[in-house]
Amino acid sequence: MTLNFIIALKNIVSPLIIRRIVMVIAFALHPPLFAQAVLTQPNVLFISIDDLRPEIGSYGSNIAVTPNIDKLASQGIQFNHAYAQQAICGPSRASVMTGLRPVTLGVTHNYVKFRAKIPEVVTIPQYFKEQGYQTTYVGKIFHHGDLDDEKSWSWLPKASWLPSSTAKPVRYANAGNAQIQQTHRKAMFAKYGQQARFGLGSGPAVEGEPVADHIYPDGYSTELAIAALARLTESNQQPFFLAFGMKKPHLPWIAPKKYWDLYQRDKIMLSQDTQAPQNGATMGLHASFELRTFFDIPKQGNISTEQAKQLKHAYLATVSYVDAQIGKLIAALAKENLLDNTIIVLWSDHGYHLGEKGIWGKATNYEIATRVPLIFWTPKLAKQYQQNAASVRSNALVELVDIFPTLTVLAGLETPQNLDGISLVPLFSQPERQLKTAAYSQFPTPALREWGAYPLRKGMRETYFGPLIEQVEDKIKSQVGQRWQRELFEQHLMAYAMRTKQYRLIAWQDTRDYNKAPMFVELYDHQNDPNETNNIAASERTIASLLLKQLKQQRYPNSHK
Repeated sequence: MTLNFIIALKNIVSPLIIRRIVMVIAFALHPPLFAQAVLTQPNVLFISIDDLRPEIGSYGSNIAVTPNIDKLASQGIQFNHAYAQQAICGPSRASVMTGLRPVTLGVTHNYVKFRAKIPEVVTIPQYFKEQGYQTTYVGKIFHHGDLDDEKSWSWLPKASWLPSSTAKPVRYANAGNAQIQQTHRKAMFAKYGQQARFGLGSGPAVEGEPVADHIYPDGYSTELAIAALARLTESNQQPFFLAFGMKKPHLPWIAPKKYWDLYQRDKIMLSQDTQAPQNGATMGLHASFELRTFFDIPKQGNISTEQAKQLKHAYLATVSYVDAQIGKLIAALAKENLLDNTIIVLWSDHGYHLGEKGIWGKATNYEIATRVPLIFWTPKLAKQYQQNAASVRSNALVELVDIFPTLTVLAGLETPQNLDGISLVPLFSQPERQLKTAAYSQFPTPALREWGAYPLRKGMRETYFGPLIEQVEDKIKSQVGQRWQRELFEQHLMAYAMRTKQYRLIAWQDTRDYNKAPMFVELYDHQNDPNETNNIAASERTIASLLLKQLKQQRYPNSHK
C-alpha cells in the first residue's frame, strides 16, 4: 500500500518531495535502519574565505605561513587555475551559492539581492537541507544583507552556547583605533550626509594587538562553529552541512599580534608589476577606492613604499590568522571522529591586487583579481595520500560555479539540471584532464564604479573621491575619444573576460546592444606574459577574433538585466 501511494505521487509532486516522504515513512517503520542509512551520506564542511588570493604556501607563495591550508591541500585536490565569476563579494557569493553565473542570475553589484532577481532559485545549503541535511553557518557565507536564513539554513548557532567569558568580537581592539573610527565616521556624515553610509569614514586600515583570537570576529566565529559542531553531532541521525565563513583577509587588515610576528617586514617583497598594462583598457583599473576610505590611507596619489610594506604585512598576518582558525575547526572534526565521513571544500570569493598594476583591491577582470584558491578534501583522497604521499594538483581550468555540482556528486545526490557549472569529480582521479576550454568572469567598468561595483552615486563626486574620479575619467576620454558617453561607461559597459589555457581575452561590451562590436578588446598571452603587462589584441587580430567568437557563442546573453 505504501509503495502504491508513492507511485501515485510521482505524477503530481516533485522528486525531492517524494524523497522526503520516503524518508519520513522509512523512519517511522524502521528508525535504527533509517538512521544508519542516512549517516552513510557524508557531512560537508564548506569553508569560505573573503578576499583571499592564492597567497598560500601550497600555491607557491614563498612567504605566506599557512600550514593548515597547506596540509588540507596536500591531502586533497588543489586546483591551480580556479576562477571567480566576478571579482567582488556580493555577485561572486551569489554565483557560488546558486551555481549560476552573474549574467544568468542578474546580480552584478553588492546592492541587489539574488532572490529579488530569481525568487525561487535554490542555494547549495537549501538543496542539501531538502535532501535531509542539517544546515547551519557561522561568519560570512552570503554577502551582508543577503543571508537567506529562512530557506537555506535549518537553524542558526547561538552566542549563548559559548562560555560567559567570551565577549562579542570587536572590529578594533585598540581603544584609540576604535575612537578614530567613531570620530572619522561622524566627520564624514557631517560633511557628506547620507553618502557616507556607503563606506566612507572607516578607521585605520590595519591593527595587530596582543589579544586572543576570539577578540576579533573570525576567532569568535571559530569558537561558535565548534560549539555548533557539537550540536550537529548530538542526534547522529542526520548528516550536516556546516558553512564556515572567514571575513579576513578583507579590509581592514586586522589580526592578533602573534600572526604579525610570523613575518619580518624587511623580508616582505612588493610587486614589481606596478604599471597599468601597455595598451590596456583605461577603464579596467580603479583608483583603489575601497582602501582609500580608511583613515590612515592617502586620498590621492601613490601609496608610499613604507606603507605598502605595512599593508602587505597586515594582509599576510590576516591570512595566517584565518589559516589558524581553519586548523582549529578541522581539529575539532578530528576530535569528534568525523573526518572519515566528511567532505571539505575551501574557496575564496575572488583574488586581490596588492599593488599589482598600480592598484590595491579586488574589482578587476585581470588574473590577479579573478584567480582564487579552490581545494576539495575527501576521505578517499586523504587515504590515497597516506598510501603514497603524493598530493593531487590539477592545472585544469575550473570555476567557482563548479562547486555546487561537485558537492552534489561527492555527496551522492542528484545534481540539479539548471546549474551553470559542471562537476569536477572526474579530475579527482585524472587531474591532468581538461573539462572545459575556458573560464569566464565579468565586471562593469571598474574605474567608474564604487567599490561594491555599484554605479557612481551623484554624491560620490562631491566627496574627497571627486578629484580621483576626474582623473580616471580624463584617462578614459583620452583613450576612447568621441566614443565617450558618461551614461554608457557608468551604467551600461560590461567587461566579459575569458581565460583559456594560454590567453585572457577581455571584451568591453555595451550591454544595451550585444550585436554591436565590443568598444574595446584586451588580449594577454600567458605563455609569454603571465603578469598580463601588454595587451596584444591589435597585433594578434586573428587570435583575438577567434577568441571573441568563442566568448560570444558561450557567454553573451541575449539581454542583460
